[in-house]
Amino acid sequence: MLKRMNFRNIILFVFAVLLQMPLVAQEYKYVTVPNDPLNARIYTLSNGLTVYMTVYKDAPRIQTYIATRAGSKNDPADATGLAHYFEHMMFKGTSKIGTTDFSKEGPLIARIDSLFEVYRTIDPANTDSRNATYKLIDSISTEASKYAIPNEYDKLLALIGATGTNAYTSLEQTVFVNEIPSNQLENWLTIEAERFQNNVLRLFHTELETIYEEKNMTLANDNMKVYFAMLSGLFKKHTYGTQTLIGSTEHLKSPSMKRIREFYAMYYVPNNMAICLSGDFDPDKTIVLIDKLWGGMKSKPVPPFEFQKEDPITAPVTIDVMGPDAENLTIAYRLDGANSRDAEMLDIVDMILSNSTAGLIDLDLVQKQKVLSASSGKEVMKDYSIEMLTGKPKEGQTMDQVKDLLLAEVAKIKKGEFEDWLIPAIITDLKLKQTKDYEKNESRASAFVNSFVLGITWNDYVNRFDRLSKITKQDVVDFANKNFSDNYLVIYKKTGKSENIDKIKKPKITKININREDKSDFLKMIEAKKVEDIAPVFPDYKADITQFSLKNNIRCYYLNNTENKTFNMYYIFEMGTNNDRKLGLAFDYLKYLGTADLTNAQIKQEFFKIGCSFDVFNSFDQVYVSLSGLSENFEKGLSLFEKLLSDAKPDPEALKNLVNDELKKRKDAKLNPQEIFGAMVMYGIFGPKSPATNILSEKELTALTADELTALIKSLNSYDHHILFYGSQNAEEVKSLLEKHHNTPASVKPVPTPLVFPELATDKNLVYQVNFDMKQAQILMLSRGETFNPSTEPVIKLYNEYFGGSMNSIVFQELRESRALCYAAMSFYQNLFGKKDNHYYNISFIMTQNDKIEEGLSAFYELLNNMPLAEKSFDLAKSSLIQSMRTERITKSDILFSYEKAKKIGLDYDIRKDIFNVLPKLTFDDIKAFQAAYVKGKAQTTLVLGNEKLLDFKVLKKYGKVKKLKLKSIFGY
Repeated sequence: MLKRMNFRNIILFVFAVLLQMPLVAQEYKYVTVPNDPLNARIYTLSNGLTVYMTVYKDAPRIQTYIATRAGSKNDPADATGLAHYFEHMMFKGTSKIGTTDFSKEGPLIARIDSLFEVYRTIDPANTDSRNATYKLIDSISTEASKYAIPNEYDKLLALIGATGTNAYTSLEQTVFVNEIPSNQLENWLTIEAERFQNNVLRLFHTELETIYEEKNMTLANDNMKVYFAMLSGLFKKHTYGTQTLIGSTEHLKSPSMKRIREFYAMYYVPNNMAICLSGDFDPDKTIVLIDKLWGGMKSKPVPPFEFQKEDPITAPVTIDVMGPDAENLTIAYRLDGANSRDAEMLDIVDMILSNSTAGLIDLDLVQKQKVLSASSGKEVMKDYSIEMLTGKPKEGQTMDQVKDLLLAEVAKIKKGEFEDWLIPAIITDLKLKQTKDYEKNESRASAFVNSFVLGITWNDYVNRFDRLSKITKQDVVDFANKNFSDNYLVIYKKTGKSENIDKIKKPKITKININREDKSDFLKMIEAKKVEDIAPVFPDYKADITQFSLKNNIRCYYLNNTENKTFNMYYIFEMGTNNDRKLGLAFDYLKYLGTADLTNAQIKQEFFKIGCSFDVFNSFDQVYVSLSGLSENFEKGLSLFEKLLSDAKPDPEALKNLVNDELKKRKDAKLNPQEIFGAMVMYGIFGPKSPATNILSEKELTALTADELTALIKSLNSYDHHILFYGSQNAEEVKSLLEKHHNTPASVKPVPTPLVFPELATDKNLVYQVNFDMKQAQILMLSRGETFNPSTEPVIKLYNEYFGGSMNSIVFQELRESRALCYAAMSFYQNLFGKKDNHYYNISFIMTQNDKIEEGLSAFYELLNNMPLAEKSFDLAKSSLIQSMRTERITKSDILFSYEKAKKIGLDYDIRKDIFNVLPKLTFDDIKAFQAAYVKGKAQTTLVLGNEKLLDFKVLKKYGKVKKLKLKSIFGY
């Protein structure tokens, strides 16, 4: 008779058997591609989610992109802008993130949702009814905001030490971006899984106002107007051209939360998404985590995107675009999209036209100075591609003349009038660029995004160069003759008053609650998870950098490149236009010169053939000339580089063209809002006499001689300088080659004494205004602080993070999130020029609509003078800085430039080491004391760029005596 086992014994027996059985883990299959430089793994989970991984241990960090195949082309025709709007709403949280009590907040959001459906059905002409409905939406939104925790998603990412938190929407896709510490991978995946699966359209109407601001910016931006005009001209049927990225004004004025929820449900499904990772992680462990956290996301059929084929363009189509910027021209051809022969042929054809060195446009038009500037570019989309040629006319030149010159270069390709060696050289150049790009995690992960969104298999993506190498000259000629005829669009960007723009006006919005001290249970859960800290690593300049002197006592700072066979070399001269006003023009002139036995075009071609390039940079106080390329050709490149510097041949005609072009560029600068605003900032710091206005007059320019500038170029190596070198050659080889080819005298001269421009004291409130035809105003407030002091750097870094340097900052939350007063706002305290003798400045910036200036400035000044005190926000700012510094790494050639930066502030070590050691000890009282001493109550110089007809000068006078500046005052000409 068998003895009966009791229940406890049965359990123990079964457990013992299970312990002896081998554990079978789920096997995750992945795809790899032979000869893949990224050694990528591509997984597909059972729910269809695609996961791309490449390991790159340059730093203990991971670049992440989460891509969805849903861009503006997928917007419904009667509710455009949904893809972009939803991108913004993805930062507002979920039923767990960003709320103190969703059981109370949720019903209020549902009421707002319903009211927007009512609002959008009311006739826009019935303003009373629309205003009454919007007022009700605003009141309920204010009530709902009592439970909201704005920007809690950003707080979560700051908590784990993420940087670069952002997103973008384009025609094809919406992509969400983060760079995270390696030890926070599980927390990041947990946060994102919650965000993507349970989004809530919280704080909808204040974000709508931000969208309005962004829309108004695009309506007034000449470059964006040209781009959208190009799309609408090329695509009469496809949504690339029939819809706009941000949405039509009509649709934005009548938004629908319901339609956005439907868009989210339709496209944000795992079989339409990809997680793209590059960095320091274990793929085997990571895929298990992703499956655990994302595997439960349900797949759904995604409606296929369907479009009508565009009719052929049989004759040139012209479009005029008006705006204040300088005139320019764009020619655009429409071709087949990704995964087509057209797209691959464009890789070669576009580079034959323009590759910045030896393309037809580069040599025939730019180097011969036939136009002010010109280039080509391509945009490959899934359904179509575009080849673009752009040019700016010289003084007295018409845009039609520029058009004819550009088309003549296309004609040369059709006739086969380009060198046989050019195609192989282009492929070498493309490979070199990819090699350098793949030194950065963001570029590696971006390659995955492109492959996924465009529907290019990774095998095809990796083997692109093999296919390109089979393209022959005859293939290019045949392709050009087939695709480039009179089938183009021409956009004439003309200078003049912008056409009437249906600007979206500011609705009345009640300030929402910020709830800075609140935390959701979800944030508390992430906060409670302990991860093993990663120890920070700071460069040891003495140990990392090899120093040696050349025979003429020129110091060289060398760093070995162990990753690939490329090099970068820089000759650094501590002098600039403050030392000699002719330096800037001299180095611009160098780009057009040849030598005794080589023309300029031949020099450009020789550099391109050997996979090398040179560049010249000059500023107010520094010049550096650089050489980079393939290590195997370093000596050839160095020899050619030095020959050009020492044997540049004067060319009077090139100088005459250069001077005329310089004068034209100066005129054009006065038509560009970014150039104007930059000049205003220099005026605010230095007054009318500054490094920016220390330029050659027109009379001085025209009096220059070719011999004079050439002599200045040839004398460069005779001045004191030093060399930075990062490459795969060993130090002895580099020293030997430099001593052989670097042409310097036995003893070098000291650099000329510079002009000194004192930084003005900001001891009284002043307002400087410059008139420009724009729909928004750019406003910058600055106040001068003390000179550089390393001991204050830790508290400055923490103050900036807390007050105005991130999306979690006081400034961003108050001005954008709470009051919807702007699209962009920031404030920071910084040594702007990076030298120990320069002053710190408190810089505060806001870009806003004219009807918000009074409220915006009032709110900003209130923040500067009465900084809100929020202990939890402070703790988060400090934690975020510490976490990110633990995993931040300075590597490769950046070590050399980090050392250069340290020397400028009088240090021989990385100051971040001091900052990291001091940060944990800082308290909220420290930044309160700093703010009180250096920011609060300080006089401000306020710079306002905007249309004087739309500005309220009574408001501006509240902030100081107003002075209207002429463009001549800020530019110096």
